[in-house]
Amino acid sequence: MINNDTIVALATPSGAGAVAIIRVSGEKAVSISDDVFKSVVANKSLKNQKTHTIHLGHIVDDLRIVDEVLVSVFKNPKSYTGEDIVEIQCHGSIYIQQEIIQLLLRKGCRMADAGEFTLRAFLNGKLDLSQAEAVADLISSDNEASHQIAMQQMRGGFSSEIAKLREELLNFASLIELELDFAEEDVEFADRSQFRELIVRIDFVLKRLIDSFAVGNVIKNGIPVAIVGEPNVGKSTLLNALLNEDRAIVSDIAGTTRDTIEDELVIEGIGFRFIDTAGIRETKDVVEGIGIKKTFEKIEQAQVVLYLFDAVQFVDNPEAFIVEIEKIKNKYPLKPLLIVPNKIDKISDDAISNLKSVLDTIENSKYILLSAKQNIGVEDLKSQLLSFVNTGALRNNETIVTNTRHYDALLKAFEEIKKVQYGLDTNLSSDLMSIDIREALYHFGLITGQVSNDELLGNIFANFCIGK
Repeated sequence: MINNDTIVALATPSGAGAVAIIRVSGEKAVSISDDVFKSVVANKSLKNQKTHTIHLGHIVDDLRIVDEVLVSVFKNPKSYTGEDIVEIQCHGSIYIQQEIIQLLLRKGCRMADAGEFTLRAFLNGKLDLSQAEAVADLISSDNEASHQIAMQQMRGGFSSEIAKLREELLNFASLIELELDFAEEDVEFADRSQFRELIVRIDFVLKRLIDSFAVGNVIKNGIPVAIVGEPNVGKSTLLNALLNEDRAIVSDIAGTTRDTIEDELVIEGIGFRFIDTAGIRETKDVVEGIGIKKTFEKIEQAQVVLYLFDAVQFVDNPEAFIVEIEKIKNKYPLKPLLIVPNKIDKISDDAISNLKSVLDTIENSKYILLSAKQNIGVEDLKSQLLSFVNTGALRNNETIVTNTRHYDALLKAFEEIKKVQYGLDTNLSSDLMSIDIREALYHFGLITGQVSNDELLGNIFANFCIGK
């Protein structure tokens, strides 16, 4: 896949702005750029400049000045791609951007494919594959937690951990393979007790990384929270209070929300995706019925279920609400359930005390007293939602897996390590055990890119933006 073409792309978002950056990379990046650049310093050529320098001048098309620019020069191998790179910082006019790119294309560049700059960085050994994928995660990070994880992975935290395990396993694999050459002499080059210790250690690390995906995946994509309950209990009012804006229609008429409404909120660096669902009730209204069906679909997808009910109605008939709460708990036993009595500003202190007493009897559930309209308890609700997320690993800067491809490779490597462990326990022959070790090494290599193919790389880098 190594291509010697010189590529060009806009590195900043498309559209007009104060400035734009056009990136050029490849063997002829400096010479092509030099051909269209005229420095404010007489007889100054980009070819003769040192790496990591910036130069003021003009982009010229024959005698026509296109724009005044700053040109940065990064010479191989000390560049992002490992090739010569030139970055042209021009004014942000769409017309100017296109004029410069078209001029560079005429001079011998070609348009870069999606992620091709980072692909070249990987192929030239500047990044391993997991670091390259972390670049895309960093670009798409929209909260502190996802940014922190992407930065840690881009700096090689995850890949160095995997590479170290792979290297140790590879050393033992070599010794076991060597034993096969001396099979008739019945010798052991690989110390089985040390090998067993290594396998136990690898098993422990893989379990930790696999378990971390549960946290990493929701942090990366946002934690979906379904707000459910009967019609007209204040679900839309709560969504508006959480977001501090009128996102959902609020009305005294039951059944106003007929479709799911979603929006995101960052709480202490963690992204939450709130889903305001249609009120659950028996209805003959076809449209409302479709909305209620979608409600149950969203509950299936949610990580946390927030059950909202009217505290005034609860006071009149607490047994009915307890039955509904138990139904949700039984239907979704693995999902954290947060019980939220709303409109507590409309009931007496004695009623609130009685409400708490009843809710305290419900096992394995937490509750927050709330008045969404008066903004009472909203901050407590946010704190409680945050407690559902295991942020300990994040706070301790531990490696957290967020990539589905990595997760799949780790699961397969873990399965092979279990086979090796079984082989050691049952004194399996070296030739059979070596097959499982090679499979484990293969799956480790898929993560860091030590094992790769054109199809895999094509799928990964197709998800990048052009210009990165």
